[in-house]
Amino acid sequence: MKQVVLSRSALVTPLGDGGDTLWQQLVAGGTAIAPLTRFATGNYISSYAACIEGLVAADAESLMAPLLERVAEQMGPVPADCRLLIATTKGEIDRLETRSRAGLAPTLADLPEAFIRQVEQRFHLPPGGLNINAACASSTIAVARGAALIAAGQASAVLVYAADLVSEFVFSGFSALQALSPHVCRPFDQQRSGLNLGEAGVALLLLDEERALQNKAPIMARIAGWGAANDAHHVTAPARDGCGLILACRQALSSAEISAEQICAINAHGTGTLYNDAMELTAFHALFAERLPPLHGIKGSIGHCLGAAGAVEVAVGARALAEQLLPPTVGCRNPEAVSDGRVGEKQQPLSGDYLLCCNSGFGGINGALVLQRIMS
Repeated sequence: MKQVVLSRSALVTPLGDGGDTLWQQLVAGGTAIAPLTRFATGNYISSYAACIEGLVAADAESLMAPLLERVAEQMGPVPADCRLLIATTKGEIDRLETRSRAGLAPTLADLPEAFIRQVEQRFHLPPGGLNINAACASSTIAVARGAALIAAGQASAVLVYAADLVSEFVFSGFSALQALSPHVCRPFDQQRSGLNLGEAGVALLLLDEERALQNKAPIMARIAGWGAANDAHHVTAPARDGCGLILACRQALSSAEISAEQICAINAHGTGTLYNDAMELTAFHALFAERLPPLHGIKGSIGHCLGAAGAVEVAVGARALAEQLLPPTVGCRNPEAVSDGRVGEKQQPLSGDYLLCCNSGFGGINGALVLQRIMS
């Protein structure tokens, strides 16, 4: 089996462009969640979300186009033989909204395949890209799939591009489900009342470690293990016992060939909804028993970025390992007692080489990744 590394990343989030900007804001406890101005929210249960500043589209164009351009400019050239995996739940949904309001039927340009072609062309990659839509675990599973391709020798370079927008279509759906918080969200807090939506565009370059070393490419972290599982419980609600997440995490630990005791930190999904956060804490206690490592979530800072959430968190997790520091969980002022004081609004020092990233989504999907620190 080949070793897989995260070589480079490019991020555009509501906290700014670039990994350094995002990291500094997260460590400082910043948040971009604010009242929405993109569309009217009077008919919904919340008016809060985290949107990217300066994201403006041309007439009849989706906001995904300028977002892709900003990410691609930051990323720079990628190997011409990259396999492309895209992770988006709704793609160019804003353009479809506009056409629908005008009474126009969808065209081929509105379909997900057209967006795949756009990403291929912008990164100068050949046809053959694939979109992975696994709800809010989409980019986590895209990274897992890319790592599996490299580990099996079926590719030596994989580009994961993940992006989703704050759109009225999605906002109205989460409002109808009573999943949105009427306030700024509070992940893992006893008074949490729901999530806030966010948006992001992220590119992650995965390489065969041998190729990275030969080409003297940068290495942010090793993708040491991965897992995916479905709890088959409900169309939107997670299984209360965390069975799907537990299985995905155990698969990730097994493929990394490490024990749970070697995990020094957890980057959790942490949406701020009542049942998701409770399910995650239940799963973590099943995995780690009395040795729950420090954990955090970033959705109190940038909102829930849907299909792009996991990709942002992989980049943040790699930086946390390198810095041996876990950013605060913004909004977690009164943590759940079962968290054993391992999550809150303060930074936490780390001491170890492995970090667990987890995401869960509608339909019972769960994804998990084990990141390994690379010693310089």
